[in-house]
Amino acid sequence: MAVEIRPVGPDERAAWEPLWAGYLDFYNATLAPGTSDVTWARFHDAAEPMHLLGAYVGGKLTGIVQFIYHRSCWTAGDYCYLQDLFVANSARGLGLGRKLIEAVYARAEADGCSRVHWLTQPGNTTARLLYDRIADDSGFMQYRKLF
Repeated sequence: MAVEIRPVGPDERAAWEPLWAGYLDFYNATLAPGTSDVTWARFHDAAEPMHLLGAYVGGKLTGIVQFIYHRSCWTAGDYCYLQDLFVANSARGLGLGRKLIEAVYARAEADGCSRVHWLTQPGNTTARLLYDRIADDSGFMQYRKLF
């Protein structure tokens, strides 16, 4: 089957929502009401540093990657934070995760970013098999304070 990686259009929210919900379910996450509305609007606002690409198999959206450009004190170029990556269960094993990450790499490099980085949980072993092949483990741990 043909695979196409491209931006998800503003008229494709109904196709994005189940994938976004699947990602949130995977991490047992809930969002405050209206957060997905704000997120969706940001993806389609040229002034925002947030981006959304989709993996289409046979014309159907089956995977998403959401990423954000941000400044760094360490480089002149922005960093690219790959925040969310999700592939529908029905499309697992087709290499879509790798294709989505590679599309982010290409886009970030073309846009002058100096790196792409992301987080995952240590127990996310299936994803880590891929990540260990296509990126370096930074060795850093994340700390946070929620408000």
